[in-house]
Amino acid sequence: MAPSLTRRQLLGLGSLALGAAALAAGAGAGASGLRLPARGDRRLVLISDLNASYGSTSYIPEVGQGIALIPSLRPDLVVCAGDMVAGQKTSLSTAQLQAMWAGFDRQVLRPLRRAGLPFAPAMGNHDASSSRAGGGYVFERERQEASRYWRRQQADLGLSFVDASGFPFFYSVLQDEMFLLVLDASSAQIPADQLRWAERSLASAGAQGAKRRLVVGHLPLLGIAQGRDTAGNVLAQSQELRQLLERHRVEAYISGHQHAYYPGRLGQLDLIQLGALGSGPRKLLGQSAAPFQTMTVLDYDWSSGRRRDSTVNMRSKQLLNPAGLPPSLSDSRGRTQVRRSAVTGG
Repeated sequence: MAPSLTRRQLLGLGSLALGAAALAAGAGAGASGLRLPARGDRRLVLISDLNASYGSTSYIPEVGQGIALIPSLRPDLVVCAGDMVAGQKTSLSTAQLQAMWAGFDRQVLRPLRRAGLPFAPAMGNHDASSSRAGGGYVFERERQEASRYWRRQQADLGLSFVDASGFPFFYSVLQDEMFLLVLDASSAQIPADQLRWAERSLASAGAQGAKRRLVVGHLPLLGIAQGRDTAGNVLAQSQELRQLLERHRVEAYISGHQHAYYPGRLGQLDLIQLGALGSGPRKLLGQSAAPFQTMTVLDYDWSSGRRRDSTVNMRSKQLLNPAGLPPSLSDSRGRTQVRRSAVTGG
């Protein structure tokens, strides 16, 4: 028998439902002040960092509100840049790991798939960390359970796979004329053989013939958030990866992990650095404004070649004004990215 809900949980569910309904209404008609731009030829919804505390099988209200809102936005693809469950703790039992993925399945993936929305996951450090020690993975059981869960879902994700040999850790899809490559950036080190695979994949005729090329990985190229601008929280091969992506005319690298949103540009590469939809949002480097949960929408116009980024502050239920973000950010190593416009290309 399922456990009965407490009064606090019932009130939380009621608030979640009302918030999601208001958001959905605003997205369509501006009723709550939230008005997204007109839907493009292709629309992607990007989310990241959904998890709560270690071992948790539930999510904070903003996650539920975001998942309830997404179908009303009619995206062609939902991309999650990692941290869907709350692992990365060796004391968690196999039963606990399985319960976390069951909670994700029930509260996140099933509602989106019932709405017919394709879903592309990237593994985060709390899902299936690739940290190694003594010749093996530190979180081997977590990687095994993540693999078991996602292998069972693979055929029902609505994805057109190009190369699924490394799924769910790394893979590629050609989805509605967009080539999406997912890396296992669940720790600071991406193995050399995986970078060679990425090079071959991005150089392929399918990738180069696509209208857009996007790459997703959990850890970012640069630190952007307070408390996360440290070696283990950014990719060790950031320069190598950036050059690889630029060589193959990749439009953007989509990442999470920093729990703060910033639309950056580094060299010839857009950096779509997603905020957390779940617990623990963080302040940007050098900023004092209170942090908040976010969800990002990308709209593509094939005729003009333009992309518009729209990011929702899930606490205020309003669109974020990028002009309110710092014009540039410099990390602890002196590497600087500039804030880019909400409209790019063309």
